[in-house]
Amino acid sequence: MKMIIAVIQPNKLESLRDALKEIAVERFTVTDAEGYGRQRGHSATFRGVEYQTNLLRKVSIELVVNDDFLERALTTIENVARTGQEGCIGDGKIFVLPVEQTIQIGGVARGPAAV
Repeated sequence: MKMIIAVIQPNKLESLRDALKEIAVERFTVTDAEGYGRQRGHSATFRGVEYQTNLLRKVSIELVVNDDFLERALTTIENVARTGQEGCIGDGKIFVLPVEQTIQIGGVARGPAAV
């Protein structure tokens, strides 16, 4: 089992949810996030006052998949989250981590069956 953490632009979330559903990945967690990277922030206006912010809004999606779903999940995330510009900074990042155990709290499933 692997945990995928994808940090993407917020406007890509709905499309990604639909694309993951098409490949039978329907359980994941979404968290609002802010990130700092090569983009170095942007100007924003609040109540008529312009200010600089170094953090850009993103969403973080966490999902655990069985090993046989890993490549198709990664490919789906890459294809949907990419803006279409090769090497475009700000599209996000994907991290893959090993998962030792999964336990379904409300049921009796453990391991791959709990995913």
